[in-house]
Amino acid sequence: MECKKSTNLDRCNCTYEPCSRKGICCECVAYHRAMNELPACFFSAAAERTYDRSFRKFISENS
Repeated sequence: MECKKSTNLDRCNCTYEPCSRKGICCECVAYHRAMNELPACFFSAAAERTYDRSFRKFISENS
């Protein structure tokens, strides 16, 4: 399967500029899963800017 990085970048709301995984969703998801987190795309723009990618933050934002 070919990575559609340019298409993914159009939808990526991650504001962490030095991220090497931007637009490479499979790497992003794997990285955050290993850190027991969720990627930026699971959060609203306001929540994403806090850089709190925890499951707890996701649940509190969506309940």
